[in-house]
Amino acid sequence: MSNRLDSRSLALFLAVADALSFRQAAEALHLSQPPLSRAIRQMEERLGTRLFERSPQGVALTAAGQRLLPHARAMAQLLRDAEAALAAPAVPATLRLGFTSAVEPAWFGGLAQRVQATHPGTVATTVSDTSPRLVRQLRAGKLDAAFIALPTDAQGLDVLALDRLPMVLALPSTHPLARRRVLRLADLAREPVFWFERARQPAFYDHCQKVFAQHGFAPPKLREPTDHHVLLGEVASGRGMALLPRSFTGLRRAGVAYRALAEGDALAVGIGLATPRDRPALRDQLAAVARMPAVR
Repeated sequence: MSNRLDSRSLALFLAVADALSFRQAAEALHLSQPPLSRAIRQMEERLGTRLFERSPQGVALTAAGQRLLPHARAMAQLLRDAEAALAAPAVPATLRLGFTSAVEPAWFGGLAQRVQATHPGTVATTVSDTSPRLVRQLRAGKLDAAFIALPTDAQGLDVLALDRLPMVLALPSTHPLARRRVLRLADLAREPVFWFERARQPAFYDHCQKVFAQHGFAPPKLREPTDHHVLLGEVASGRGMALLPRSFTGLRRAGVAYRALAEGDALAVGIGLATPRDRPALRDQLAAVARMPAVR
């Protein structure tokens, strides 16, 4: 039968399961005990199994009741989330968005405008910063959502993975290695490589260091400029090479060539949408907008 379970029956079941007392559950529900007991028995009859053991010593969940309990709690939470989504707009009138500076800005192209187009009356403001700083601003309530690089320590927030960008190599177009289509970390062992400071992205830095250690990769390292155009200028001048997310290949610079990296997938940077845990509707709506093809 399709009507063996309904939201009211699950609410009554949860009340008794939490109190393990029909009397206390009835009081919490502002009911008298007999109607509650009848409703639970009718529910058990529809399901064809007992949910509670009743005895002079008290009430206990049966094995079937224990199996139902986590599902009942999940359904109750879904209903609360749905009510919260209807209580207030998921996307506020002013939406404060953070964009990680770890990937080329083109990945976010048109995202703020698309949010505004799909949610008339909403004004989206944006800020670009390192992912750890965006996370701190989100926790402090200064941002509504942030698109961050992964991995990033975002404990206490809801993080939804959206994309994964393999690493590529940016090198001088006149360098002998530029003649090859695919390079390995071993090919760069003696080449100076620009690399970012750990403080900018600690979790991703540590992830990359583990991959480097696995491949015995320890080249001479140069301090990476925070401005991507300055970095590519340094590469074009022949001062060093750079490992960058694939999104950077959209930045064309005379004297710079991009080449695939065999270990690029292992070093890939993820892009995740971070939101407060109590705003699932906002997360879902922003994720839908971010996944639209026109965003890229």
